[in-house]
Amino acid sequence: MTRSTSVIDVRRADERAKTAIEWLDSKHSFSFGSHYDPDNTHHGLLLVNNDDIVTPGAGFDTHPHRDMEIVTWVLRGSLVHQDSTGHSGVIYPGLAQRMSAGRGILHSEKNDSWTLTGQQSHSEPVHFVQMWVVPDESGIQPGYQQLEIDDELLRGNLVTIASGMPEHSDDAAITIRNRYAALHGARLEPGQSVQLPDAPYLHLFVPRGTVTLEGAGALQEGDAVRFTATGGQRITATTPAEILVWEMHAGIGAA
Repeated sequence: MTRSTSVIDVRRADERAKTAIEWLDSKHSFSFGSHYDPDNTHHGLLLVNNDDIVTPGAGFDTHPHRDMEIVTWVLRGSLVHQDSTGHSGVIYPGLAQRMSAGRGILHSEKNDSWTLTGQQSHSEPVHFVQMWVVPDESGIQPGYQQLEIDDELLRGNLVTIASGMPEHSDDAAITIRNRYAALHGARLEPGQSVQLPDAPYLHLFVPRGTVTLEGAGALQEGDAVRFTATGGQRITATTPAEILVWEMHAGIGAA
């Protein structure tokens, strides 16, 4: 693969498009729904990086997806997933979850865990990041996978949350159907640092806290960085923080 010129493109939190309605506060790193910008449709294989807060009892009613790998990472609260393949469950912080839309799937996501657990209703919003990458094969069988990642593993380490890359076959929590992409995450205390992988495309997102990126300076909550043909920089937390890093070895149309 031809390596392009090295680029570090910092995108600030307040530059994101926003959807704000009664039950949803959503911020979009890329074009999404009615928010369309032809110059901001994806980076590498990543098409969606939505930072969502949903009020209790509300959420996304049943809707379709096709030919997309959808990874959901909850930061606070809980989210109920139900889909047309018969999978249902409660997603919470530290639980990696992937839905392969394949040739077609219906699903819903709501902040109403009491409907499954039988416990009393709660008043806590759910805060989660939902990320979409294209699969490297269309029309596959729809599927679902989830696995809890040990909290101690995430503390101070860059852990592989989801991957389709062969080299991660033994250490990724969950799989995705793209052999060129992987998602890593870490929870960092002030002063702790991790090193970014090296790849043709990287996407760093800071969903919680503040960090410093080597060579680029301070990043606040909600900031993102798009790397092209570079990597290896260190990320150091300045407050308790959480980071999500997509490592991608192809772009759309090149996988």
